[in-house]
Amino acid sequence: MALIIALLIGAVAGWLAGVIVRGHGFGLLGNIVVGIIGAVVGGFVLRALGIFIAGGIVGSILGATLGAVVLLALIGVIKRV
Repeated sequence: MALIIALLIGAVAGWLAGVIVRGHGFGLLGNIVVGIIGAVVGGFVLRALGIFIAGGIVGSILGATLGAVVLLALIGVIKRV
């Protein structure tokens, strides 16, 4: 059950980040990958800043989306260089 929830959170977070950064998502598998990697990045960034998001699934989606946006922004900068 936890795996299914993690995949759903990753899919939602990846889709949200894709909409914020590019204007559209990356497809189901791409959204999941971006969202899960974004969750790791978001957790690292938020802990480094001393910010802790509570709220269960909604908090997880917010943190993962923030991390995915940061991830996509960094990838965009690297691709332009």
